[in-house]
Amino acid sequence: MTNTSTRLGTFRRRLAARERIVGTFQKTPHATVTELLGMAGLDCVCIDAEHAPFDRAAIDVCVLSARGADLPSLVRVPSPEASHILNALDLGATGVLVPHVASADAAREIVRASRYGKNGRGYSGSTRAAGYSTRTMPQVVATANESVAVILQIEDEPAVERIEEIAAVDGVDALFVGRMDLTVSIGASSPDDPRVLDAVRRICTAAQRHGRCVGMFTPTTAEALRWRADGVSFFLLGSDQQWVLNGARDLANSFNGA
Repeated sequence: MTNTSTRLGTFRRRLAARERIVGTFQKTPHATVTELLGMAGLDCVCIDAEHAPFDRAAIDVCVLSARGADLPSLVRVPSPEASHILNALDLGATGVLVPHVASADAAREIVRASRYGKNGRGYSGSTRAAGYSTRTMPQVVATANESVAVILQIEDEPAVERIEEIAAVDGVDALFVGRMDLTVSIGASSPDDPRVLDAVRRICTAAQRHGRCVGMFTPTTAEALRWRADGVSFFLLGSDQQWVLNGARDLANSFNGA
């Protein structure tokens, strides 16, 4: 069973309890970056294999580094294909963030690919997630089905139109608002366009109605806290690239202004 005394073991439960969770995106495919983020007091890291150059080997060492720091790791997979989900979970990721989920049927397929069971996730006892054959099949299956987090990214206008059906799918732990892609999909020029904000609130309302956690990327902490009133409890703020750039810029500005 899951060790409930660790951050890895409690992450899915914390999502369900709507505890405030904050993490960041990792865009740099190097385990040292993950190691540093593990020292920062964050609740999780999201390894971005959709928009950054992570192959399976890079995901492997970054997940390993996160596990060494007891830092829950989510992998934003490149697509909803079952093989991408399997790869991330076999490597020991705490969960998956799946982009561009636009229908209940797609949500059901993602849940099936993330869980052991009939027509579900393929089993191998030789993976990190299975303890490299040191644990029994029943132990591996029970632990994974209890602890793996399935998070669906809602970022397309058709998904908003079907949000009630998507949110109702059993096994979905959270809906994550992809506000920038949603802005583009709606045809707006700003994520603060009233049409975008209305769509985000529809997602929040549907998620809460069906007992799902709501997650969101925001550029600032102040904006994140404003969305708490709409039920958002899971935030991915910034990225390692942004922290490096901001820190270097602050250093340059302070030195040059001295």
